[in-house]
Amino acid sequence: MGYEDYVIGDSVISRVYYVEGLGHNLFFVRQFCDSDLEVAFRKHSCYVRDTDGFELIRGSRGSNLYTISVEDMMKSSPICLLSKASKNKSWL
Repeated sequence: MGYEDYVIGDSVISRVYYVEGLGHNLFFVRQFCDSDLEVAFRKHSCYVRDTDGFELIRGSRGSNLYTISVEDMMKSSPICLLSKASKNKSWL
């Protein structure tokens, strides 16, 4: 497992984890919650909303794994997520 910045066009999401055996990039829920965003999981979907209720990210669930397509998300609604970092912690 390792991490690096995930770049899509002009947008960068910092410290995205990649697990080789899984073959997916991982975002931690705490990365969104620590940025004061709402994260919710439903039976067939998940989403991330800002404090005004604006939906920033929507994902789907299949085989007990929630996924988001960052490329599809960026096509429909380009977003910018801001993070704060300290010596011990770095969050999206």
